[in-house]
Amino acid sequence: MEREHFIRHLPPDIRAVVEEEDLLPLGLLRRLHRAYPQHSGLVASDDHFFPDDQRYVGIEGLRRIDEILRSHGIDIGHMPERELFIHVYRFMATSHVLNSINWRAFQQDPLYHLVIPQPGMIPADVTEAYLRATSEEERQRIVAEHRTRTNPHDGKQKLNKPWFVDDSGTTQILDGSQHKYPQCQLIFDVETQNCFAFCTYCFRHAQVRGDEDMFLQRDIKHVHDYVKRHKEITDILITGGDAGFITPERFAQYIEPIIEDPEFTHVRAIRLGTRVLTYYPQKILRRSYDPMLALLRRLRDNGIQPAVMVHFSTPREVLNPATVAAIRRLQNNGALIRSQSPIMRNVSLWLGPDGKVDVDKTAQNWIDLANVMEMLSIGFHSMYCARPTGEHHYFSAPLAELNEVFRKVYRSLPSIARPFRHLSMTSSAGKISILGTTEVGGQKLFALAFTQGRNPEWIDKVFLAHYDEKENTIVHLKPFDSDKFFFEDELAEIEAKLEQFLTLYEG
Repeated sequence: MEREHFIRHLPPDIRAVVEEEDLLPLGLLRRLHRAYPQHSGLVASDDHFFPDDQRYVGIEGLRRIDEILRSHGIDIGHMPERELFIHVYRFMATSHVLNSINWRAFQQDPLYHLVIPQPGMIPADVTEAYLRATSEEERQRIVAEHRTRTNPHDGKQKLNKPWFVDDSGTTQILDGSQHKYPQCQLIFDVETQNCFAFCTYCFRHAQVRGDEDMFLQRDIKHVHDYVKRHKEITDILITGGDAGFITPERFAQYIEPIIEDPEFTHVRAIRLGTRVLTYYPQKILRRSYDPMLALLRRLRDNGIQPAVMVHFSTPREVLNPATVAAIRRLQNNGALIRSQSPIMRNVSLWLGPDGKVDVDKTAQNWIDLANVMEMLSIGFHSMYCARPTGEHHYFSAPLAELNEVFRKVYRSLPSIARPFRHLSMTSSAGKISILGTTEVGGQKLFALAFTQGRNPEWIDKVFLAHYDEKENTIVHLKPFDSDKFFFEDELAEIEAKLEQFLTLYEG
């Protein structure tokens, strides 16, 4: 199989970069394609329906996609239900991800479910009321009411805003940051409040929807002033939206003082949370991205690790020429790539005819993904459960069944390719992992542990919960041999103090 079979659809300017920097060695492409032909989109397909570098936005964008598909004899149907989803959340898809979908078998394609709203995502009672509505005013009322139930700040994220007292004695609250765990500060920069495409399961919908209480960091100096005062911070994570939208000029304003000022020696990593490799890898492959690559190299050469945090949850996202080339270009310029991967129904988790999780099919997806990432030197950071936000009912599955998936994935992989953490879920208390199951006095139990906590002293302390075959949210599990988990009273105190402080200074 010759190179042209793989790079036929790459635009001329990108092809020139790929060839000059040797980003797609023929041996690598052949090996990936031969190892995983069932997932591969490496060989150029004739089903390239969507023009390069196009974005399809909102209801009009979805209608245009539907029109293009119909012109090729493909009918996805259910447009009113899909449009309801867009009214509640948002919609955007790139030509790259749309061309990555196998439209001849789209219902089985995880990327189709990842970006195209599906019937059943919005609860049936809301959908039926919307479809029965006889006026636009009534439809908008139904949408507005459902938005209030989407829980955009699950885990009480608004309590995570950091603050400091400046040199004048004034308390400054960072409205676009979160600092929940000591070592890592999250920044929701003003430039990163957009996405290249919107995941249907998005758990940052307050950001991309533009809610009034979204996190939004405008003042970079406030970030620097805060980090100087908090020597426990080693990692800064720029997120959004999507950190892939940050311009080199803005990014330089963040990193130059951290590089130059000895007061920031405690900062050892700058992370960028992005799905650009899934949705628009072409951005990485153009000469216009060279200034950003130069900043990544500058970080590396000054002892600060640039890390690109992605959300790969299926090999289909990775196995295409543009994404493989973009991965290698980032790595060649000093970036580590780590995948934090959500396990979501119809995207990376499948049900069998009995309505239960198909453990073998689902686990094999993750095993194949882990092996592909190992071949491309991508770290498998973690698998995590659907957070109780958005349309959690649609994407989630019982923890007991997810645990069976994880067990099979973990024991099927070599140590170098395994997830760094056990299957976890974020809550206000922290990130709680399912370590597995055990028995005490003949009772089957979940063994749980924090991998991050509002109080770091909670980390790695194993605690037990009653085994539950139906529950899909860790915080709803019942503690074993006690009325409450060991951390609950302290958590309530921490939350109350944070809420009291923020109410005082934000009110």
